Amino acid sequence: MADAAMSPFPFFSTCDFCDLHKTDDSGAFRVLPPSLSSFGGKRVFAGPVSTVKCFEDNALVKAALDTPGEGRVLVVDGGGSLRRALVGGNLAAAAAANGWAGVVVDGCVRDAAELAAASVGICALGLMPLPTTKRGEGQRDVAIQVLGVSVRPGDWLYADQDGIVVSTTALHAP
Repeated sequence: MADAAMSPFPFFSTCDFCDLHKTDDSGAFRVLPPSLSSFGGKRVFAGPVSTVKCFEDNALVKAALDTPGEGRVLVVDGGGSLRRALVGGNLAAAAAANGWAGVVVDGCVRDAAELAAASVGICALGLMPLPTTKRGEGQRDVAIQVLGVSVRPGDWLYADQDGIVVSTTALHAP
């Protein structure tokens, strides 16, 4: 867990968060299904959420990652597409350089070696070498669904080797 020591958050465990919130049925605490794999240079990351909703067009993803991340996590509702990669090596490098904590993609990524070398967390459904087309379509900072789980701008996302959890408020490690 070397990544946790470099995080602005103290050590956390998504398992511990789940233990604490296992009876919460209010919808304030959510767990993403175990369908996403880690591809980035950081396996542990956390931060407030910013969102993009797009389908096989990463223009808004690029626009977001080219802005100061300020420790946020960009969550991308790519509609679960396995046909085009929404994030690649260049965007991973931009995310790291601009201070994003992580990127979570309900879709695919590419440039596996470059993603692994980037100092940013990146989770996605899988790898796909085919890039997107850029039409500038989509929405930014709107409520989205990722693998059937609601994610909203301003939520807090925590990712580690065990999974990804989302909360309406910042969580503190027990």
